[in-house]
Amino acid sequence: MLGAALALGVSGCDPRSEFERGRHRIQLWFTYGGRNRQVLEKLVAAFHRAQKDVFVQLVFQGDYFEGLAKLRVALAARAAPALSHVVGEVVPYLVEANVLARLDTWLEPGSLDLVPALSQAGSWLGGGERGLFVLPFNRSTPIAYLNAELLGSAQLTAPTTWEELREIALKLTIRSNAQVPRYGFGCPIDWWFWAALVGQGGGRIVEDTGEVTLGGAAGERAIEFWQQLVSRDRSMKPPPGRDYNAWEQTNQDFLAGRVAMIWTSTAFLRYLEDTAKFPVVAAPLPKQTRFAVPMGGTHWLIPKSAPAEDQRAAALFLQFVLGRRQAADWALGTGYIPVTRGAIELLEQDGHYQRHPNDRVALDQLQHAEPWPWSPRLFRIQREVLQPRLEAAVLAGANARQQLAEARRLAVKV
Repeated sequence: MLGAALALGVSGCDPRSEFERGRHRIQLWFTYGGRNRQVLEKLVAAFHRAQKDVFVQLVFQGDYFEGLAKLRVALAARAAPALSHVVGEVVPYLVEANVLARLDTWLEPGSLDLVPALSQAGSWLGGGERGLFVLPFNRSTPIAYLNAELLGSAQLTAPTTWEELREIALKLTIRSNAQVPRYGFGCPIDWWFWAALVGQGGGRIVEDTGEVTLGGAAGERAIEFWQQLVSRDRSMKPPPGRDYNAWEQTNQDFLAGRVAMIWTSTAFLRYLEDTAKFPVVAAPLPKQTRFAVPMGGTHWLIPKSAPAEDQRAAALFLQFVLGRRQAADWALGTGYIPVTRGAIELLEQDGHYQRHPNDRVALDQLQHAEPWPWSPRLFRIQREVLQPRLEAAVLAGANARQQLAEARRLAVKV
């Protein structure tokens, strides 16, 4: 087991080559750019100042899906980096494939002070019944963002139910003949947000028996709610593109005033606040029969094929980034949820949440977060089976019941 957590306090102005000299070098593959990349770079630089044994080389691998494709190839070829991070839905597949190192070989799980809901045990049903294979990194939930100026001028508040969402979206939509200069609502047509709607409608994607029901009737109602907003009310802007292109377009529509209210990730909190020319209000997602949100973001992993010395060095870095100060700084710089209880305590003691109530939304939503099923098939079902049928139903008007029935049939074969 590693010793006590490293302390920050070592300062210095050595150039990068000085940090590399005489240290054990490992690669860290990561999958995002912009502000979040800059915050990660600062975190790695702080690690280099805090110790003299390990040098971490950051290697950008594109978005989540591009990075995962590259990582899977590298794992198969036994040429993976010492450290990477992946979306939660793929973790059961990687664990069952026996390609991940046991992190409790190098770290004492009880000393990490993780927020239970964000840990492996809390992120998956049955996740605590296995060895420790992943640790939380940039964890998020979907949340709502609203243009506070438009909301205030219309004397409206953030919706708390689906019906309120529909009513407010209609009130905030502006039409000019056949054109819609401003939509009331925007949301990527994406599995993650559909999963939120399914939970809010009382459904489950995978039952306790392992049967993939895709929410049953609740899954159909979720699609039909989107269809109503997009096609009948014309109050929800259908986002062009797929995957994170659709997410980025949704953000840009919000910032440009083309959409008054959007659903997207906690990951964009700081970016939207800093970029918008209007005050931004974050709010929890509404309910239908109950409040529910899926958890998102990524988890740290160490490949089993990495040499023991690389694994030890990677674990040293993980212990550092999970320190209360570092975990707090990561959340402050990005908007992601703090992954340790110590980091939350630091932010509360500093009065941060009183000054920045938007930061508290995703943290408070954890009480309604629903863990993913431990299903090695889930990621392929998401990407190959369900995602294209969500798009066909919402963007092309295909029948919701027929699309989900077909998805259930195909899910059995995955």
